[in-house]
Amino acid sequence: MSSLKNLASQTLWYGFSNIAARLIGYLQTPIITYLLPDNSKGQQAYGDFSILYAGISLANILFTYGMETAYFRFAANKENKEKLFRTGFSTLLVSTLCLSMLFILFRQPIANLLYQENHPEYIIWAIMIIAFDTLSALPFAKLRQEGRPRKYAAVKVSGIVLNLILTIFLLYAGQNYVDAHPNAEWAIWYKSHSKGGLLLLPNMAQSLVTFLLLFGEWKSFRFGIDKELLARLWRFGSPMIIVGLGGMINETMDRIMIPMFYNGPESAAKILVGIYGANYRIAIFITLFIQAFKMSAEPFFFKQASEKNAPDTYAVVMKWFVITLCIAFLFTALFLNIWRYLNPKTYWSGSDVVPILLLANVCLGIYYNLIAGLKISDNMMKITYITLIGSALTLFININFIPQYGMMACAWATLICYFTMMILAYFWAQKYYPVPYPLARIGIYLLVMLLLFALQQLISDYASNMLQLFTGLLLFCSFILLVLRLEKEQFAKLPYIGKWIR
Repeated sequence: MSSLKNLASQTLWYGFSNIAARLIGYLQTPIITYLLPDNSKGQQAYGDFSILYAGISLANILFTYGMETAYFRFAANKENKEKLFRTGFSTLLVSTLCLSMLFILFRQPIANLLYQENHPEYIIWAIMIIAFDTLSALPFAKLRQEGRPRKYAAVKVSGIVLNLILTIFLLYAGQNYVDAHPNAEWAIWYKSHSKGGLLLLPNMAQSLVTFLLLFGEWKSFRFGIDKELLARLWRFGSPMIIVGLGGMINETMDRIMIPMFYNGPESAAKILVGIYGANYRIAIFITLFIQAFKMSAEPFFFKQASEKNAPDTYAVVMKWFVITLCIAFLFTALFLNIWRYLNPKTYWSGSDVVPILLLANVCLGIYYNLIAGLKISDNMMKITYITLIGSALTLFININFIPQYGMMACAWATLICYFTMMILAYFWAQKYYPVPYPLARIGIYLLVMLLLFALQQLISDYASNMLQLFTGLLLFCSFILLVLRLEKEQFAKLPYIGKWIR
């Protein structure tokens, strides 16, 4: 029980940092969409922004090549942590310098691939972001492994606040200056760039400042690589390159594929990417909880693996995690008529993708929980196979259906992919590391979640916004009451609120 309390405590802190960061990110989305011109040019700019960040997400996986996960695995094995950090950080430093120079050398072909052929300098800016994010990966991992979520939260939130402030300054104050001084040298430079590309600059500042705020974690670093340890780290972590790239293909590749396969001009495709990207940000509300859980769960699972009752502990964790995912799904999906106001009305045409993507992220969250068994049993290649199958599904569906169905094809591809990965992960993980998951209870929660959402959809066809808000609250509270009733015994054991339940 103490281990579960520790997991819950750390999840709350990682949740705070990630929820704060994501909420600021959610603020950033309407700020960007409202400050950009409310026309096709603004939507194209947001499309550029989405495409560039899809490319950055893919490159981040290549730069870190699973070193973070390998660090957790060997730190849990009581490895010499100083030597472990020194070897990992030294290796990342060398590879980051080499990869950065290589990407900068080929910046023009990469710019062409990301539909930024007139601005190869965007690739240099993006590489700066990736490089500092990569060098921050192990210091952040060190904080997580040592159980220091408060500093983790402070650094994360500080960086994202800086990003938000600079974004507002760039789009609002910058545009006002250009309007007032159209012939000034800086105004000419500003107008020569896409605003989607300029938005890389606040993120570059965030990445640099974040790395500097982590100074306490790397200030005593001395370069040195233990070759035998590096070989072990590489054997464990290298499959994460394929896993990570596959994950990013499933999560972000659709923004790059829409311009490739959309049946229309490039400008119309970028508008579609902008609309899809803005609505995708609403859908990833649920990832606040997934990310918070991942931050604390990965080191937790490795530390608990040697305990006799570890499988039972993992089963309890899964049940409560699914309950959390259901609550997050309903909190977003039942009030979609409210959440869509995060974007201007010109983006509302893409709101139909949100429930599909929310459900996809429920499957993804369960998948992350399931693969803990494969990581603990050192079956990383099985995770690789699952990811490759998911990526193949994503690519097949998008290539064949984007021309006809546009962004809806992307949303359904994401759901089908994550659902398939979840099912495969369950059967493979149970084979190598059996866990007695309460499948009946989990199934009840997921089924009720879907039924409540379907009922709200039926009501929304005939109800006003105010009535939808009322029915949404009623249905949401119904699910909370169901959880309280079914989990009454466990709630009764909790301090403070237990006496009310009893």
